[in-house]
Amino acid sequence: MASIAGSSALSFARPVKAINTNSLAFSPVRKGNTFLHLQPMPMRSVSCAAKKDTVDKVCEIVKKQLALPDHTEVCGESKFSELGADSLDTVEIVMGLEEHFDISVEESSAQTIATVEDAADLIDKLVAGKA
Repeated sequence: MASIAGSSALSFARPVKAINTNSLAFSPVRKGNTFLHLQPMPMRSVSCAAKKDTVDKVCEIVKKQLALPDHTEVCGESKFSELGADSLDTVEIVMGLEEHFDISVEESSAQTIATVEDAADLIDKLVAGKA
């Protein structure tokens, strides 16, 4: 049972192990108990660390690999999944980026790429590491 003391303290009768803190809910055990439901705030990127020309080239490669129509807007914040890419498409995008930028992307790094910015940031990091 959870109780709220004052305005900022939260105590538990039993130890609680948090597994996923993106969404947290305390349900009332009986009538009269309070209900607390926290929802995650969307993450917003403030700026892109990658060079503008890298981001532009990644956008071009993504549009080509996914055969997107010319009027489809692809920008740094574009998520591959929202552009219709499945896991195979993402692998092909990474392969196209490796070929164009003459880099090698480790599988663990490739799995963290979800947006154009993610890819551009990784590319700039790998290219700088080669120099």
